[in-house]
Amino acid sequence: MEAEEKPEEILHGRVKWFDPVKGFGFILSEETGTDVLLHANVLRNFGQSTVADGAEIVVNVQHTQRGVQAVEVFSITPPEGTGFVMASEGNSFTAEEIAACPLEPARVKWFDKGKGFGFANVFGRAEDVFVHIEVLRMSGFADLAAGEAISLRILEGKRGRMAAQVLAWDASLKVQK
Repeated sequence: MEAEEKPEEILHGRVKWFDPVKGFGFILSEETGTDVLLHANVLRNFGQSTVADGAEIVVNVQHTQRGVQAVEVFSITPPEGTGFVMASEGNSFTAEEIAACPLEPARVKWFDKGKGFGFANVFGRAEDVFVHIEVLRMSGFADLAAGEAISLRILEGKRGRMAAQVLAWDASLKVQK
């Protein structure tokens, strides 16, 4: 006799950990206090390939014989931060100032998590945009892959353009609605 599956439900929680190499991670549900499996495919359907530990997340879940699994991501809120300070620039920007910057479509040129930085190219522009690991964490990402399509909010620094926020590729479409 097969166990009956419960209907889907919406849960809020925090990402305990997510490993893009393994292709999954876990969310700790606020409602139930239990772990919820988050598969890489479900995260990719939301438009991200990674998510930062500690990020708040709202998901639609399904109860299966193997436990509770996320089947759809509705929102991801990055771990709490205190604004963004451009390294060695001496400038501090608030979340409101960053949010006022336009979203620019870009593609990751390369990113090295071990080094803590990488570069992206905005479509239609020749110069590189610097992307720091701390900006990724504050944006709710854990890593970026070369060739990955993303949206950026960019600030001008003494050494050139720097990403102040990284969003999923389709974020600009969601903002326009």
